[in-house]
Amino acid sequence: MVYQPAAGARDLLPLDVEKKRWIEDRLQQVFHRWGYHRIITSTLERMDTLMAGEAIQRQMVIQLQQNGEDDELGLRPELTASIARTVVTRMASLRYPQRLYYNANVFRRTWESRHNRQQEFYQAGVELLGAGRLLANAEVLLLVADCLAALGLQEWHLILGEAGITRSLLSAFPANLQDKVRSAIADLDRITIDNLPLSDKLRDRAQIILDLRGPSADVLQKVSSLDLDEEQREAVNNLKSLVELLESEKKLPLILDLSLIQTIDYYTGIVFEVVTDTESQARVLGRGGRYDQLLGLYHPQGENIPGIGFGLNIEDLYQVLLSTQQLPQIIPASNWLVVSETPSADAAAFAYAQKLRDSTDLVRVEIDLGGRDADAIRQYASDRSIAQIAWIKADGSPTIESLR
Repeated sequence: MVYQPAAGARDLLPLDVEKKRWIEDRLQQVFHRWGYHRIITSTLERMDTLMAGEAIQRQMVIQLQQNGEDDELGLRPELTASIARTVVTRMASLRYPQRLYYNANVFRRTWESRHNRQQEFYQAGVELLGAGRLLANAEVLLLVADCLAALGLQEWHLILGEAGITRSLLSAFPANLQDKVRSAIADLDRITIDNLPLSDKLRDRAQIILDLRGPSADVLQKVSSLDLDEEQREAVNNLKSLVELLESEKKLPLILDLSLIQTIDYYTGIVFEVVTDTESQARVLGRGGRYDQLLGLYHPQGENIPGIGFGLNIEDLYQVLLSTQQLPQIIPASNWLVVSETPSADAAAFAYAQKLRDSTDLVRVEIDLGGRDADAIRQYASDRSIAQIAWIKADGSPTIESLR
């Protein structure tokens, strides 16, 4: 029998781990520079927490078998709901804004027919909680740009939408057709729009929403030409102010897309995707948005606390960065191999190795475990690119041999 990882999971070998850590370390440095602090939440959560008031579909969650239904458990499909639950129940006494970041695995059930479809993913991202104004939106989007700059990525753009505007535009459609119109717009499916039982006016409106994508000035002009109420016009003006601020920074290659609809439905304001331009088929590197009603679901008094955040997909970043030759190509070699010349020198060899490891800088030290002659030891060290061998005598005195 050949043993394999569970369906939907995969193993990361040492070189894969080095590449993954290279990405995560650079993202973490950016998060720290912007004043964000790491939070770790439970991998296993109650289903009512994970589903975030039905904003996350039940079939997306990998559930665990339980004897009863009163306390259903599942594996987190994303981090935002878990962090929202943690903040309002465990951090209620802290002042806002709270700047938090995470680096964790998530699990999502997929229904595609491909065998062994991946269901475990790694993400790094941030949540900015307790701030609901223009500057908070700008901070998070500029932080995205800083993250990608730290990774050396050049060919990418940010697709920016506004869930509140899009949702309000959809409110004009009959209630029994809103979900179908929403899905068709999310999939850019003009054929479905043409075949829905809509009046000519509503069909034209749906086609206009589908076309609300492109340079920001053009999209803002199109949406402003629609029949908008006062609340919708205020939302459009707020979006315009954000776009003007972002474009003045000249850091974000921006595409405005008011047809952008996320599968997770707790977003109330801006939503966005980070997409690469390096392949014939676009790759989504991350997603995010504003959610001003999510924390209220978990708050003991139901208090709504504004929030905005994003998650970057480590595997997708990994695939894009492979072609840049920036990722580590080898596993770091040990600096030393410490060898006891005789059995009576074993204790002295361990002591000498520990002395090397106690250096202020990271020093990688291996102990030779015996059973090889001197030539085999040297060949092992050479094969592993170990820089130096310390041959230890019983009195603890070393003979240093450099292999470079």
